[in-house]
Amino acid sequence: MRLRGAKALSNAELLAILLGSGTGGKNVLEVAQELLASASGRLLVLDAMSLERLTSQKGVGPVRAITIEAALELGRRIFDESAVVDRHPLTSPALVYRLMIPHMKNLDHEECWALYLNRANFLIGKEMVGSGSLELTIVDTQRILRRAIEKQSRNVILVHNHPSGNPYPGPADINQTQMLRKALSVVDISLLDHVVVADDQYYSFAEERAGGRGR
Repeated sequence: MRLRGAKALSNAELLAILLGSGTGGKNVLEVAQELLASASGRLLVLDAMSLERLTSQKGVGPVRAITIEAALELGRRIFDESAVVDRHPLTSPALVYRLMIPHMKNLDHEECWALYLNRANFLIGKEMVGSGSLELTIVDTQRILRRAIEKQSRNVILVHNHPSGNPYPGPADINQTQMLRKALSVVDISLLDHVVVADDQYYSFAEERAGGRGR
């Protein structure tokens, strides 16, 4: 890596650097290759693995699993920063999708996030405000309202994922959107959009109102 640079290394070779050494008669590259094979050779699948799943792999104990998770989290944060550093106001669901897909890709459960924006629709904060089952997440409306006021946010965008792959909202999604919009309007804060992420697709409540249906 020092001689040729990180880009010259394969995914398995980069994992081998994180693992540090082999185990059980196998060298570190073999351990890394087996770990990657358990994720079907895809970093996105590896990223979705829990610590328990990682430590169940031969040659990957708790310390190594945490090291891998830390490296993958740094990768997500770099992607996240690049989306924000572009300094585009979040005025389209496509930009929201780009910002949030690193957090939601390949999740096996629903998560709900709130994006807090200033008057010009630049991102000033985001946080996960709910986590649920495969098909349902309860949105904490009061928490979103309180955080928006604390951050002096003028606009909010709600984002949640559908692990099923179907981006279209159900009755619960529609009801929760209406409740949050009403609660925010009391303190003169706007709910700009609610974007439902489903891997390579998304649904936008704002686009639906404008006559579109997302992507």
